[in-house]
Amino acid sequence: MKNMLSSYNTKVDEAKVKLTIEKIVKESEKLYNIENLKKVFSYIDLTTLSTTDTQARGKMFADNVSNFSKQFPDMPNVAAICVYPSLIKTVRENLKPKGVNLASVVGGFPSSQTFIDVKTVETSFAFKYGATEADMVISVGEFLSGNYEQVYDEVVQIKDSCGKGHLKVILETGALKTLSNIKIASILAMEGGGDFVKTSTGKMEPAATLEAIYVMAEAVKEFYDKTGKKIGLKPAGGISDSKTALKYISVIKHILGEEWLSPELFRIGASSLANKVLTDINSLKGKEEVVSYF
Repeated sequence: MKNMLSSYNTKVDEAKVKLTIEKIVKESEKLYNIENLKKVFSYIDLTTLSTTDTQARGKMFADNVSNFSKQFPDMPNVAAICVYPSLIKTVRENLKPKGVNLASVVGGFPSSQTFIDVKTVETSFAFKYGATEADMVISVGEFLSGNYEQVYDEVVQIKDSCGKGHLKVILETGALKTLSNIKIASILAMEGGGDFVKTSTGKMEPAATLEAIYVMAEAVKEFYDKTGKKIGLKPAGGISDSKTALKYISVIKHILGEEWLSPELFRIGASSLANKVLTDINSLKGKEEVVSYF
């Protein structure tokens, strides 16, 4: 494990990161136009992860996404629907558009405080019932205790349970205390086989931050330079308006370039962002209509 981490620069200058982000945020103001808002929409993992979720809500989500192109023919669809495992079957039966993924949170979400056997079985069942992607949470307590080996091993085992499906690894960056810890956790997730690194569950504060995604993007760049493998990024939690989303896009563009700005490599986990983006596009077209489609 020490050898693995020693091949990366795990020390992060937090003051420098904050100064750089201030410059990037100013640049993001130039991105506020219809074309870029459509791109924002295409990156969304439309998410419902509530204690009160029902099969009816899962069907509604799937039906709305399935009918979206008829209602908004000039818009791309969302990248995915993200739900609890109990809703996978219903969403799969009602999700019609090709290219829209079905993601399930797995592994004892959101705390990850259960047995590894339970985590891997839950992941296997998620794909059995129709998921194409899984979002897991690292064992944050073990990470903070310095037990990096266990964190890495769990990613390896859960990734193996995904079969050919994609795995997003949630770091719960708000709990990791330092940017250097976020960098280390990103490395463990990627080396363990994660296809995406994701900031947060959205269940604790702070959720996604620009500082966190900046450091995660730097880790992704180092991993790519080392291995030639492109890993995706997913900020999630608290991104509820278009201008905030564009700030995250600016960070990715600054560090990784335009080639990372596609649904294959960049997602935004959100529940309310989709309607906000549609409303903002209407506004830029000179329409005052507030959209509440999802």
